[in-house]
Amino acid sequence: MPTEAMAELFGAVPGNDLPGGPDYNICPTDTVAAVTSAEGLRRLRPMRWGFLPHWYKTPADGPLLINARADTVAHKPAFAAAARQRRCLIPASGFYEWQKGPQDARLPWYIARSDGAPLAFAAIWQDWERDGRSLTTCAIVTTEANRAMQPVHHRMPVILDPDDWPLWLGEAGHGAAALMRPARDGVLSLHRVGTAVNSNRAEGPELIEPLET
Repeated sequence: MPTEAMAELFGAVPGNDLPGGPDYNICPTDTVAAVTSAEGLRRLRPMRWGFLPHWYKTPADGPLLINARADTVAHKPAFAAAARQRRCLIPASGFYEWQKGPQDARLPWYIARSDGAPLAFAAIWQDWERDGRSLTTCAIVTTEANRAMQPVHHRMPVILDPDDWPLWLGEAGHGAAALMRPARDGVLSLHRVGTAVNSNRAEGPELIEPLET
C-alpha cells in the first residue's frame, strides 16, 4: 500500500525513511511501516521487524523476537513494558504462513482479508540504543489460530478491525488485552502459493498468485 494511502487510512502523519513499496516478501529484520499514537497524534513510522530488549548488547545478542505471544506478552520481561506503554499497528495487504507437508516440506499459504481491505496487525515496539547505534524495533502479537487457519498453522497474528484501533493504540482507555483474540470466522481468505516465496530473495506480485493445480 502506498505511504500516502496508509497515512490516510490510519489518520497518521507519515515519517521519513518509510519503506518503499510494494514488497511481496517482507522478512524478519526488514523495515516495516507501523502506526503509533502519542499526545493525540498518530504517526506512521519505520521500524525494524525484530524486537530488541534493552539488555541486548547487539541486534544479534539473543533470539530474533519477531512475534510476541498474546498469552505471555504482558508478563514476559522482554515485552511487558511495551505491552503496557508502546503498542502499535502494522499495516499489511496479507501475510504468509507455512503448512508442514510430506518429508517436512514447507508449503506456503497467502492470507488476506476476505473483503480486500488492508490488515492491521496488533504489535508492540521499542527503541533500542547501544554504543551510539539506535533502532526502533517491533514484534507482532500472535494468538491461537481461528478455524480457517487451523489446518495451516496453530498460531496467527492478532488482526484488529478499525473500531479497535483506538483501544490498541492507547487512545481509548484500558482493556486492550481483550483484543488479543483470533480473527472472526469469515474475515480471512486463504490460498496456496508457490514455494518461490520460501526464499528471502524472491520478490514480485507473482508470489501471492494462487498455486495452479
